[in-house]
Amino acid sequence: MNKTKLVSCFLSGRRKSISKYENQTEELQLNVLHKLICQAIHTEWGQTHGFAQVKDYDSFTKTSPVNTYEELKSYIDRMRHGEKDVLWSGQVRWYAKSSGTTNDKSKFIPVSKECLQDTHYRGGTDAVALYLGQNPRSRMFDGKALILGGSHSPNYNLPHSLVGDLSAILIENASPFVNYFRIPSKKVALLGDFEEKRERIAQAAIRENVTNLSGVPSWMLSVSTRVMDISGKNHLEDVWPGIEVFFHGGVAFTPYREQYRQLVTASDMHYMETYNASEGFFGLQNDLQDRSMLLMIDYGVFYEFIPMDEIDKENPQIVPLWGVETGKNYAMVISTSAGLWRYMIGDTVKFTQKNPYKFIITGRTKFFINAFGEELIVDNAENGLKAACEATGAQIREYTAAPVYMDAHGKCRHQWLIEFAKEPESLTDFAHILDLKLQEINSDYEAKRYKDITLQHLEIIPARKNLFDDWLKSKGKLGGQHKIPRLSNTRTYIDEMLSINPPQNRKIFKNQKEV
Repeated sequence: MNKTKLVSCFLSGRRKSISKYENQTEELQLNVLHKLICQAIHTEWGQTHGFAQVKDYDSFTKTSPVNTYEELKSYIDRMRHGEKDVLWSGQVRWYAKSSGTTNDKSKFIPVSKECLQDTHYRGGTDAVALYLGQNPRSRMFDGKALILGGSHSPNYNLPHSLVGDLSAILIENASPFVNYFRIPSKKVALLGDFEEKRERIAQAAIRENVTNLSGVPSWMLSVSTRVMDISGKNHLEDVWPGIEVFFHGGVAFTPYREQYRQLVTASDMHYMETYNASEGFFGLQNDLQDRSMLLMIDYGVFYEFIPMDEIDKENPQIVPLWGVETGKNYAMVISTSAGLWRYMIGDTVKFTQKNPYKFIITGRTKFFINAFGEELIVDNAENGLKAACEATGAQIREYTAAPVYMDAHGKCRHQWLIEFAKEPESLTDFAHILDLKLQEINSDYEAKRYKDITLQHLEIIPARKNLFDDWLKSKGKLGGQHKIPRLSNTRTYIDEMLSINPPQNRKIFKNQKEV
């Protein structure tokens, strides 16, 4: 029996446990909540919020408020300075520097031992378990995994305490068994300079039998492209004949899908989406033909959801997992084994089915455009761009969009800054198709676009090569898990990027005419 089959047999019990998601949702989630409450009952937070009297979900909601990072920041700061039993039991030594936003202020998300083992590492193990269950002929353990990570640094010089990218914390604490099957070496994986890291990874990787990839699509594409440059090969399977799967997450895969299809032309190449954030591991694609992900409900995470049409209310409706409806957009609220209590993570999701609960990520609570009542979310943007790319043969490397509230002529519109990996023959056609698709899938956008009364035809500005990387680099955020803000209701990000984009790249589209 080969190594992959041995691993698959070992993980078969876990696949059986996951099958309980079909009919034991409420039971599993309430067990998680009970365990979290019991472990935190003697913490400062637990004592302040009466955890000793919490008997069920209703009593939990009555004693515990919904929080954002700002409400928990002072507690986390004390934990970072070494205080014990604040939000979670014992001393939390690891902190993931959140990259959910690219502004100057960072969030420091606590990562406890329990969170590391019961959530993050379990998620990675389950990804392998579910993949092997779907691919019994897999030989992924015949070779190595190329796993990209960020970097970390000492946390206030406290002994054995680290702060940095979640991926770096995971690599730092990984078992020797995992390290045996992965590249690059820990020393290279944790380098802070992404450009140096990319070069050293690529140089080392061409000498290995890589069978699987794990990382953020944008950064893995950058590394893979460098591998191709060094090797002189036409496709990635020419370098690694055994390559078979890419476990990806962090950003939407849609803008990169066509580029990966050209990079890896083998028909048996698989792509598996994961939902792994600094705050926890939440979802896995359990059917590679279905873009929706399975919500992992027996980790150290208890889930609640706020309907997006309630989000701005003083007392919004909040429902547990078993209270959600399919097809409805929700903001996700989590309680975790690292002391994030009823924490609004900032992501929005839409459930596609129940029993088991499967969902798609639709965007961010703060990353949307609603300047004129159009309520454009990231999921709309991804679908619109996909349609425009398919119709015109274009490929997108990165993009961002923001409103123009009023130009010199008193007109309002959306402005898209797009770095193309392959430009369409006609930017005018691309813009027109994108605009029509957005109207098709978003009735609010369609209403605002009616006869150009409220919202004019969108504008597209082609970005120079590497514009987005250079912008991230200027912020000290190149590499790791740092992401481009896709949609914004303000012009802060796009104006910064436009300031380093050559004026000759500017093309404006009005009423489908290029000027």
